[in-house]
Amino acid sequence: MKIRTLLAGLCMLATSAAVQAARVDTLMVASQAMHKEIKVVYIIPDRLLAPDAQPCPTVYLLHGYGGNAGTWVDMKPELARIADEKGMLFVCPDGKNSWYWDSPQDSTYRYETFVGTELVNYTDKRFATLRTPKARAISGLSMGGHGALWLAIRHKDTFGAAGSMSGGVNICAFPGNWEMKKRLGDYETNREVWEAHTVINQVDQLQNGDLALIIDCGEADFFLKVNQALHQALLDRKIDHDFITRPGGHNRAYWSNSIDYHLLFFEKFFQKEKEGK
Repeated sequence: MKIRTLLAGLCMLATSAAVQAARVDTLMVASQAMHKEIKVVYIIPDRLLAPDAQPCPTVYLLHGYGGNAGTWVDMKPELARIADEKGMLFVCPDGKNSWYWDSPQDSTYRYETFVGTELVNYTDKRFATLRTPKARAISGLSMGGHGALWLAIRHKDTFGAAGSMSGGVNICAFPGNWEMKKRLGDYETNREVWEAHTVINQVDQLQNGDLALIIDCGEADFFLKVNQALHQALLDRKIDHDFITRPGGHNRAYWSNSIDYHLLFFEKFFQKEKEGK
């Protein structure tokens, strides 16, 4: 009898743990701007799965060139555990190789509108989120690092914090790479368009305190110099930000480590805003 009772108790604990664990869902989210559905991976903390769901902050995570909606979950399986520990909802959209712009060349690539507006609206309607820039952050790697800063700077009424890991923050230094000319046209004949679509040239839209910013790059990364230039541009405008370089290159090992620093930075930002400091 005692053994039977013990087994029943263990089953109840296991069931409770399963119910309370974060869930990874893949959803298709409609984009009216692009007239198609976009795959989005959601990492949903246990607090949002309970009947009395407690609202939580949201972190949008953008993949790099050649990646997809599953990149972050594949590279950082611990995100489900972290979602529970920190009480954050993670949103990972498939951005194709868009650089997260609204392409002036291709109307089927309007990923700024999708991520910056449509996806945020969908997420806030579907989940018990805290619907304020003080509880929304965005980060990404490589192309996604550029995209996160691009979106945050241009949508400061949506995102309160932003990060970039190994971001291609000055596209004009790499005019022949990563399909960018498919989105912006040839660099030689469309220089003004390229200049207008690179993150480093958006710094003049910022005032100190507009965004909480964290930017990092590996010391062996081919994007190191453009990140150092962005760091200097922010210093010149007296924009507070965290800038970090660490040993490492442009690879998964670096990013799977870097994301921990970004999430800690965002956690502190959310807590500070919650406390009104």
